[in-house]
Amino acid sequence: MASGVGMRKNQTLICAPLMADTVDQVVNLMHKSKATGADIVEIRLDHLKSFDPHSDVEKLIKECPLPTLFTYRPIWEGGQYDGDENTRFNALQLCMKLGADHIDIELKAANEFNKFLNGDKPEKCKVIVSSHNYDSTPSSEELGNLVARIQTAGADIVKFATTAVDITDVARVFQITVHCQSFQVPIIAMVMGERGLMSRILCPKFGGYLTFGTLEAGKVSAPGQPTIEQLLNLYNFRLIDSDTKVFGIIGKPVSHSKSPKLYNRAFREDGFNGVFLHLLVDDLPKFFDTYSSPDFSGFSCTIPHKEVALSRCDEVDPVAKSIGAVNCVIRRPNDGKLFGCNTDYIGAISAIEDGLRENGASGPVSPLAGKLFVVIGAGGAGKALAYGAKEKGARVVIANRTYERAKELADIIGGQALSLADLESFHPESGMILANTTSIGMQPKIEETPVPKEALRHYELVFDAVYTPKITRLLGEAQEVGAKIVTGVEMFIGQAYEQYERFTGLPAPKQLFKEIMGDH
Repeated sequence: MASGVGMRKNQTLICAPLMADTVDQVVNLMHKSKATGADIVEIRLDHLKSFDPHSDVEKLIKECPLPTLFTYRPIWEGGQYDGDENTRFNALQLCMKLGADHIDIELKAANEFNKFLNGDKPEKCKVIVSSHNYDSTPSSEELGNLVARIQTAGADIVKFATTAVDITDVARVFQITVHCQSFQVPIIAMVMGERGLMSRILCPKFGGYLTFGTLEAGKVSAPGQPTIEQLLNLYNFRLIDSDTKVFGIIGKPVSHSKSPKLYNRAFREDGFNGVFLHLLVDDLPKFFDTYSSPDFSGFSCTIPHKEVALSRCDEVDPVAKSIGAVNCVIRRPNDGKLFGCNTDYIGAISAIEDGLRENGASGPVSPLAGKLFVVIGAGGAGKALAYGAKEKGARVVIANRTYERAKELADIIGGQALSLADLESFHPESGMILANTTSIGMQPKIEETPVPKEALRHYELVFDAVYTPKITRLLGEAQEVGAKIVTGVEMFIGQAYEQYERFTGLPAPKQLFKEIMGDH
């Protein structure tokens, strides 16, 4: 199947915001934008250190290989321009006369600008009237009123950007976008910040006019903008249409997750009409209640939502019920009910067993049988590993920062409990297995480790569920003292197989998953 760059199933434009000190730098960025896959460029005049409207605008339009959008954003709307309005209006009018395809004027200034133009507007140039809210996302009613005010102000294209306080804020913006679509009103509707990311990726599904994609990570014109490269190659932006099924990884934090890289590439290669997103969720029940349509079809769950997810599912796989946590939630297409299961333990236990076999273990029974298996963490992943190890005949020990939680899980599993501090001096035998299921050592806190290096000498194998970085401090030190190590990448790939099959109904592309994660 064609790549995300080659094939196109929607008309939503990718706009590259260009911010530079000089006109020559902007021209350079224009050509880079075209080469990267942008459809249109936004030229931020307010970022230029020196600006001579007559010569500079002419050069910018003449040398641009893509359609143009000129923005001259004042400080009072989040921009850099700090001069008088007449000068600004003159520059925008000049852009229109010299052949700009779009100009952006703020709602607060639109009436004054219309008076200034006095009806002198070239047919070719579309006027975007915009409004930015850097604090929150208003109610549906307030958003509807805002769109009406923007239309009344003479907008050819409606634009508003709000800020996500919670990921459920984005749903109201989707509703407004769909409403505008039904009345053939072109609209650009973005929700800023990490919690608003899906507004930028799913706008082709709901009919948005354009989305913003940056040339470089971090060089954004508003919070939360992805890069053009991510839109095209990570999220398959060109392949998203109104029928695209939405999947995602629910977590907090979640931006580190490699799940979208894995699933979106596999969706594309299999020709499956789905997109997999990073979903930064604070309140899981509220998220499930808000995104209850069949199009939001399935979710992976990570820290800290695995246990709450179980309580919100209408039906839970018996193994997940025993573990007390789910890492995969499917919305059944026939009745919309949520089904939860746990694939964590399969992925982790089989990766650990493979590690022990590579270390020389053989025979028909699991190499875990009879081993002392120490699990760090009593959350969802800790429960999954403890359950899986017990099933394979291991003797399980739970170590946790708070002893009470360790004891609670140990009593359910039928094992021993320790506080994390006790682990340093715990070595009743050699050849033990250690499995870290907490986020200790995950980026950015890569210098942290749950167990001192010296204590690792008593373990035959050390596993870490953290996979960013691939070799955590714990694994690096375990390797140094001679233990076999198993990385979180192996668990991650293993648990993804079953999830992919549940999401798509297709066989998991196991070799592809290994290839994708091979460079990680």
